[in-house]
Amino acid sequence: MRTLTRLICDDMRPALGVTEPGAVAFAVATAREHVRGELRLIRVVLNSGMYKNGFTCGIPHGREGGNEYAAALGYVAAMPSRGLECLDGVRPADGRRAREIVRGGQVWVGAGEISSRIYIRAEITTSEGSASVTIEDSHTNVTKITENDCVVYEKDANSRAGGSADPTPLIHRYTLRQLIRYVETVPVGEIQFILRAYDVNMALFHQALGSKRTTLTHYLFEKNGSEVISEDEQLTASLLCNGAIEARVLGFSRPAMSITGSGAHGIIATLPLYGVQHINHYADERLLRATALSYLVCMYIKEYSGRLSAFCGCAIAAGTGMACGLAWMKGGHCKELTLVIRNMASSITGMICDGGNHGCTLKGVVAVDAAFQAVGMALSGIAISSKHGINGKTPEETMRNMGRIASPGMIGTEDVVMDILQSK
Repeated sequence: MRTLTRLICDDMRPALGVTEPGAVAFAVATAREHVRGELRLIRVVLNSGMYKNGFTCGIPHGREGGNEYAAALGYVAAMPSRGLECLDGVRPADGRRAREIVRGGQVWVGAGEISSRIYIRAEITTSEGSASVTIEDSHTNVTKITENDCVVYEKDANSRAGGSADPTPLIHRYTLRQLIRYVETVPVGEIQFILRAYDVNMALFHQALGSKRTTLTHYLFEKNGSEVISEDEQLTASLLCNGAIEARVLGFSRPAMSITGSGAHGIIATLPLYGVQHINHYADERLLRATALSYLVCMYIKEYSGRLSAFCGCAIAAGTGMACGLAWMKGGHCKELTLVIRNMASSITGMICDGGNHGCTLKGVVAVDAAFQAVGMALSGIAISSKHGINGKTPEETMRNMGRIASPGMIGTEDVVMDILQSK
């Protein structure tokens, strides 16, 4: 398997609900396996991005949301062996027990440092002892476990870094031209696994369309002529993409196929391309290659911005990836994709992230609209010049600048967002 194929395969994974509450539940559930006795307290410390993204988002199998409820469900019913799908199979009785724990004051969740680097420390104290689990850098990457303050597991520094002394992320060793060459030459059978993302994400969309809770989905459905696939590419793309996002942030029971640790990133990077494929009757091979490019460009930007930052990576990183995939699907090459990236960088870079919540759906609407405009202009040879704004002399430099706006550029913004959330 080629290096870039492995990179996509390892990063693409199903996630039930918003990723951050799933990770909180996973951390607590893992800690639960290392302590016995009657519960006294669950204490969870999160970096700002984790705290923010789980603040009010919905959680599968219930109407409650937020970090405290995710932690309580993690203790009551989560299955850590399922990773980010650990809350699958939660029963109504589990939800009632979790509510009792939260209302009884047995859950405390607080924010640690202002950082785009994923950090979770979940500690459970019971009548017989305590256990803690630390997660860093990715949502299920357990780096330390303690039992009664004694370390029983700890990753060494080399393992945490992926066993490589080279600090350059793998994706940044490639140019845009090389990424395009890869998607155009990789054997299609090697990337066939990407089709699973469409099965997973479309199932989530159809769950949204069948629910009365998804108000924005039904609005977009009516705008699309009450058709799932109409003749309008942009309206169809927005419906599919943002219906699935709405279901995800409201905590529906089906998973999304995530990329770069985010279900919404995975949805934006895929479903608009699916809509365009079906309207134009493109072959599955063309969709697979466009999606691989979409994923890789998203990863490229996210490695600069950080997994959880103050800007909306869903719209900016995944939106730019999807725009590149869309342009390639419509016949664009490196020259046109460079223009696409400039247009996206000059339009929606700086959109804030105020957590995983219902507003993510509207950010997805903006991302789809911006992508279609950016692609339409680029395919007509129209783009913002490289001398303007944060655009760079090369597409790689432009993507790096987009990421830098988030980290370190928007650390102050993250601090203000956190102040607002904690004042509620």
